[in-house]
Amino acid sequence: MGAIYRREMHAFFISGVAYVFLTVFFLLSGIFFYNGVITSGTSDTSPMFGSMFMIVLFLIPILTMKLLSEEKKNRTDQGLLTAPVGLWSIVLGKYFAALTLFIIAESIVFVYAIILSYLGSVVWTTLLGNYFAMLFLGAAFIAVGLFISSLTENQMAAAIASMLALFMLYLIDNIAQTVSNEYISKAMLSLSFYTKFIEFTRGVFSLSSVLFFLSTAFLFNFLTVRVLDKRRWG
Repeated sequence: MGAIYRREMHAFFISGVAYVFLTVFFLLSGIFFYNGVITSGTSDTSPMFGSMFMIVLFLIPILTMKLLSEEKKNRTDQGLLTAPVGLWSIVLGKYFAALTLFIIAESIVFVYAIILSYLGSVVWTTLLGNYFAMLFLGAAFIAVGLFISSLTENQMAAAIASMLALFMLYLIDNIAQTVSNEYISKAMLSLSFYTKFIEFTRGVFSLSSVLFFLSTAFLFNFLTVRVLDKRRWG
């Protein structure tokens, strides 16, 4: 897994994906920080994190679109699949490389915290709660994007499909409200990524929400392994 991880981290920076991802993430999060925190004259970073949900939704597909689709397009996937390395090592190596880059991007919030410390007090418990909420959300979304990347050899198709999939997950709350059946509506709401994320931004720590995000990450990584397994023997 270590070799795959290092290979993917190198590829992120060589291809320029890392620079585009980090630049856009820093730019947009900086705008939300200024508008949601600085101009409001508050040290509460929750509004910024609430807005950053949309950044994650649209930027993670850019991060994951080439992870497996490029291998398939360049016909290097067969060499990778027949190499003396387990499928889980391949998937997790790529997954943790993307997650590492996401953590680097997200850690800009600590720079914002330093800025706030000069302007007033920083509520570290709230900031750290929001930070880890976004980390869990990113972990789940990256797994979804990686799975979709394994289904196609077209990077743009992978990116667009991932954006649509994540956007549909975002809309679950709105769709659930239109469902007349109470049980179905509650079942849909239980799958709401946005609701679980917003709970953290409001200072509510929910172990069930953490397990939800981690379970989603595991499920989609497992599905990706199954796709590669089918391709190996197909």
